[in-house]
Amino acid sequence: MKRSTPTTYGLAICVLLGVIGIISLAQLGSDDGPPVGVILSGAVFGVITLVGARMAWRGGRKGGVVAVIVSRVLDALSALPAFFVDDIPDWVPFFVGIFLVLTVVGVGLLVVALRRREFSAA
Repeated sequence: MKRSTPTTYGLAICVLLGVIGIISLAQLGSDDGPPVGVILSGAVFGVITLVGARMAWRGGRKGGVVAVIVSRVLDALSALPAFFVDDIPDWVPFFVGIFLVLTVVGVGLLVVALRRREFSAA
């Protein structure tokens, strides 16, 4: 299957974010890290992203792209409280903002691919 450049970039950005979510498991037990629920949900969404991306990359499956999009959006929503919590380091909202921008770009590129019908339903 031939993928367009935007589709390739969209999957790559989302996979990068998914890997970062899984790597964040290293913060478990840290005193100054995010809450355990945020870390665990980020890792779960990361795994879902990687599985969906593999399905989309290997088989061109629409379900894989939908899984990537949904997992990235839910992960981004779980990061939004960082803008409203007072007892976090000052640098956290900056990096969460970068994370959100990358999420919007990656998901946006994949939505365009879905609208172009680049992926099969099966």
